[in-house]
Amino acid sequence: MMNWIDLLSMHRLGSSEPGRFSVERSQFQRDFDRVIFSGAFRRLQDKTQVFPLQKAEYVRTRLTHSIETSSIGRSLGTAAGKIICRDCDTGSLRADDVGAVVAAAAVSHDIGNPPLGHAGEEAIRYWFTHSQIGQDICSQLTAEEAQDFSAYEGNAQGFRTLTHLEMREQYGGMRLTCATLGAFAKYPCAALVPKRPSGVAGKKFNFFCAEKKLFAEMAEHCGLIQIGPDAWQRHPLAYLVEAADDIAYLIVDFEDGQRLGLVSYEELESRFLPLIDSENAKSYVQKLDTSTQKAEFLRAQLIGTLVRQVTELFAAHHEELLQGTLEKPLTSYLDCAPALDALRERSTKVIYNNRQVVEIVAAGFEMVSGMLDILMPCVEELAAEARGVGRASYRSRRVGAMFPAETLQLKNEAWLASAYLRLLSVLDYVSGMTDGYAVSLYQKLKGISL
Repeated sequence: MMNWIDLLSMHRLGSSEPGRFSVERSQFQRDFDRVIFSGAFRRLQDKTQVFPLQKAEYVRTRLTHSIETSSIGRSLGTAAGKIICRDCDTGSLRADDVGAVVAAAAVSHDIGNPPLGHAGEEAIRYWFTHSQIGQDICSQLTAEEAQDFSAYEGNAQGFRTLTHLEMREQYGGMRLTCATLGAFAKYPCAALVPKRPSGVAGKKFNFFCAEKKLFAEMAEHCGLIQIGPDAWQRHPLAYLVEAADDIAYLIVDFEDGQRLGLVSYEELESRFLPLIDSENAKSYVQKLDTSTQKAEFLRAQLIGTLVRQVTELFAAHHEELLQGTLEKPLTSYLDCAPALDALRERSTKVIYNNRQVVEIVAAGFEMVSGMLDILMPCVEELAAEARGVGRASYRSRRVGAMFPAETLQLKNEAWLASAYLRLLSVLDYVSGMTDGYAVSLYQKLKGISL
């Protein structure tokens, strides 16, 4: 069974110094600050949440979604922290420290997403499994390395961003606390493992082969239960990060859909109001003047209701969480889970599959694949030339001049010798692009605009 002293480890990943308790600003608050001041986090302001390249200012981006998820996560973590500190040994840590861990992990949860969100992930996977260029390059890799790309995962890119790409001059990258990184890791295993975590924790993966050592260090400091090579059971607070994300996108995406006229206010009220546990909500909402005000009120009330109910479920399943045996998300145990599933299905039909969204996502799929068609062969040609094998084409030289220095490491012997590291460096570049930059670069590469 896991214990909270280890799970709330203040050890900073990659550091040789032990984590220290600080009264004025906790180590977990420092984690939050490091993330929000990072370049990778700022780029989320121009990355898709639901509506790609949307000009309406009130519609959420990945940045606003991450901040809202973090706010919900802090509330969940602090409420759960009161239960943890009451029933378990947490040393000098308080309930708000638990809230700070969940907030820092939640604000980071989408930091590795490529342009156009899940469509970008799918485009990368498709390219490596269907493109002849991708298949030829992957043939040079081990099975474990190739799986990193054929099953490409934004969560693993996120762990790489936090622990390597940001502050890359030092081992451990941002050097966040192990508690925050443990809560961040909803899928604590590698892409290809003999045994995956059971249930929801094994649906995806959370680190590439390149970060295997870093993840193992974090897991050891947190005391996560190892179930096999490169696979562990979830950190209990990862369930709260997951719940915060579920609540944010389910409720807030529907609110955005109503603001854009994809669903009526009457439908929003009919779905939100019955789930709110406040007796005064129905009478109060009728006093508000506009549908926007009413929708905002109902959204806030419903989020508050779900935070309270998820906290109760955390307490009810506390022992299973510490044993690593809880197989479903906490939100799936809610009494209102069927109503939330119906809301998700409705959102899929009228919001996520809205023609405007689908058209841009489909074009974006081709855009990401098209960029890889150009960028990957360019890097391979230039790397071969640097090793003294052949000569790169004029085209590859010109395209290569556009790369940032960290992508094209022609003086790095390890990079030159490893197709795996070269692929990672290109995906680091592509996944870090904002939606707008990706569109602009693709148009330039294809000669559509100059």
